Amino acid sequence: MKENLPTLKEVKPLKDYHLEVKFSDGVEGKVDLSEFAGKGVFALWKDYSQFEKVSIGLGGELVWNDEVDMDGLGIYLRLTSKKPEDILPKLRELTNA
Repeated sequence: MKENLPTLKEVKPLKDYHLEVKFSDGVEGKVDLSEFAGKGVFALWKDYSQFEKVSIGLGGELVWNDEVDMDGLGIYLRLTSKKPEDILPKLRELTNA
């Protein structure tokens, strides 16, 4: 049985390293990514215009360039405060086995 995971449908950069996102299941809201700014691969964001170039990749991930991306499901979990097993029931089955 295939999992019906929410996927990113829209993304819009906002001020202060925030994004407005919308998912396929209707969940939408703002996420704060400022904690990543300037760290590791996200050093790219020191130039804020690079942060504003965010788009949605073919796999539903957030993409800034060929080297910088972020998983869409992770953004969904951050936005909803859900745990992975809340949207991936098979994980719950595996941990309770």
